[in-house]
Amino acid sequence: MAGPHALVTGAAGFIGSHLVERLLSTGATVTGLDCFTDYYDPALKRANLESALAHPHFRLIELDLGEADLGTLPEVNVVFHQAAQAGVRASWGADFATYAHHNVLATQRLLERYARSPLERFVYASSSSVYGDAERYPTGEDLLPRPFSPYGVTKLAGEHLTLLYGRNFGLPVVSLRYFTVYGPRQRPDMAFHRFCRALLRGGPITVYGDGHQSRDFTYIDDAVEANLGAWKRSAPQGVYNVGGGAQVEVLEAIAILERSLGRKAEVRFEARPPGDPLRTRADASRLRDDLGLVPKTPIESGLLAEADWARRLYAGSPT
Repeated sequence: MAGPHALVTGAAGFIGSHLVERLLSTGATVTGLDCFTDYYDPALKRANLESALAHPHFRLIELDLGEADLGTLPEVNVVFHQAAQAGVRASWGADFATYAHHNVLATQRLLERYARSPLERFVYASSSSVYGDAERYPTGEDLLPRPFSPYGVTKLAGEHLTLLYGRNFGLPVVSLRYFTVYGPRQRPDMAFHRFCRALLRGGPITVYGDGHQSRDFTYIDDAVEANLGAWKRSAPQGVYNVGGGAQVEVLEAIAILERSLGRKAEVRFEARPPGDPLRTRADASRLRDDLGLVPKTPIESGLLAEADWARRLYAGSPT
């Protein structure tokens, strides 16, 4: 008997590619979508899919959800909508149109395509950026979202679209608010990847702010398990924080990476840019109570795994 069929958008990205591999390991058939934007080197994204492309139950479709004919997409059991234009700092100014296209319009068009399909779940990848500088910590899902960046606004808009399609069409939707996911394949613009690259190449590390700002960091394996749990056990129209795994200050994380890579960092401080909150911390009790999931990867072992991956990625690269 054939296994379930999953659609993963943003399949070549950091979280998407890990999710694809996890689904294939369960016996699912997976259709992956990606438009390979140039936000970072598309060659890195294609490398993320090397394993999946060799699997007989995986198919990759290259298209832009914001403009392509989505009527050709297959009927599936579950949709994992991971695709988005990422990054807080780049979302200001003229680039906002790109964020609106990939995060808002693309989400609406994908929802429209599957609004009348008998899906088991439509899982939307939201972000802790919807909270902005939250009014309380740890931050629960019932707190009024107040984004602090244009990126956060577009992710919240996508979340609202997802939930209203659920209410109006009975689509079984769920939203996962990721708190800074890290690990192997992390995007090159994200802090831990930047820190590893700088340490391996002997260059300076740029820290925005004084380095004492803290984040709730979530290891990639825990984020992937949250997606599987959302598919199988979430409440329809449920909203879940995916975090609570590790709370650490930026300078603490650099010290862990120094030990992991055996290198000493040269840290340069720059002003904290607009849109960066000083702190994030998830109340993940709903994730635990409804889905039975508790993020369990300690920051030390998670950063060691990312450092080992970065060492292989940059092996032989010029310093």
